[in-house]
Amino acid sequence: MLSNKRIQELELVMEFEKVEECFKEVSSWIENVGRKRLKETVNLDDSLEMLLQAQKQFKEFDLVASEYCRRGQEALKRMNQWEDLSFVDVHSYRVKLQTYEDELEDFCTQLDETRHRVCETVRLYEFFDKVRQGICCTEEGVKS
Repeated sequence: MLSNKRIQELELVMEFEKVEECFKEVSSWIENVGRKRLKETVNLDDSLEMLLQAQKQFKEFDLVASEYCRRGQEALKRMNQWEDLSFVDVHSYRVKLQTYEDELEDFCTQLDETRHRVCETVRLYEFFDKVRQGICCTEEGVKS
């Protein structure tokens, strides 16, 4: 039994190192690229044309960011199998994993919120643009 326990502990350490390597890459991207790009998207331009350009750029960023989120989530899922091992000392690993999970969840939530905000802002500007065009057409009709 002791031998089995040691083997499982070694397997845990090896699997954790793989997950940690993957997550360090994901975490580095989130900190060095992802969060900066999300902050850039806070102030959206005032014209529909500029807003549509910003939306296009955000969609390109969103594809890459979503892939990093997916990779991070898959790495964390690989470690879920270890939660049932009560006889293996996994506390220190769980603490690190929780930190990784919290960071990933926070970024993915911000990404979702930004995606929604950009989409809604574009829809609102498109609506106002149609209303403005309708008012202009009505005014021209009244002048004629």
